[in-house]
Formats: sequence, C-alpha cells, structure tokens
Amino acid sequence: MLKEKYSQYSFMLDRTARRVKQYAQSAFQQNAFDITIDQWSVLKLLYKEDTMTHKELAEKLGKDQPTLTRIIDIITKKQLVERVEHPQDRRSLHIHLTAAGTAKVEELSPAVKDIRMKAWENLTDEDFENFTRILNTIYDNLNK
Repeated sequence: MLKEKYSQYSFMLDRTARRVKQYAQSAFQQNAFDITIDQWSVLKLLYKEDTMTHKELAEKLGKDQPTLTRIIDIITKKQLVERVEHPQDRRSLHIHLTAAGTAKVEELSPAVKDIRMKAWENLTDEDFENFTRILNTIYDNLNK
C-alpha cells in the first residue's frame, strides 16, 4: 500500500512543473515581456554567471543542444545576447549578454520575481525548506 501511495510523485512533479511554466508564460504574455520563459532562463543565467559556452548553458539549464541553439538564435535576433569566438578555441563560441540583454534582465527581474512567488502563496519558509530538501533527496537518489 505504501508503494502505491508514493507511485504518483512523478506525475505530481511533472504536472506541477508544467503548471508553473504555463502560469509564468501566460504572465509573460499578459505583461508583454516579448520573451519566453526559456529565453528568460538563458538571459538570467548569463546575467548571474556572465559569458558561457553553448554546452555550459545547456548543462546548467537542462536543455539539449538543438533546443538551446534555437533559443540563442531567437534572443540573438532580438539583440539580447551575442556569440563571440572563444579566446583559446576558435571552434567554440561564447554567449554573453549585450547591453540590451542586461537592461532587459534588470527591467523584468522584479516582475518575474512576483510571478514566480505566486506559486508560494500560503506556504511558509518551513514548507520551502522541506520542499527543497525533498526535491534534492529525490534528485540525489536518481544520481547514484
């Protein structure tokens, strides 16, 4: 009986993750941010960690290379990021924010924070600590 009780966790995680992303994407559209959640993730990571290769971005964001390339292509056209040659390896490109990309992250960050906090309404700091602990435990269990 206990195994049956826990067999739904994967479905619950997936359903919740999809709903969080749907809610955020809808809010992005309603607020006319002119970027998607996936594009935001790339911009925000580059803002926090500076220049990165495609491979580094893909690994940190959990995206496959073709998907990430499409995202980078779109935000490059929007002049929010640019590709530059790697100083030591001309076959490798670095992606970094342009001034417009930096300005976009700084402009949208407060609103994105509010959007993301909607999911945490009616939850406590203790709830968040437990949630984080549980998710990290599940992740670690599957990495062994």
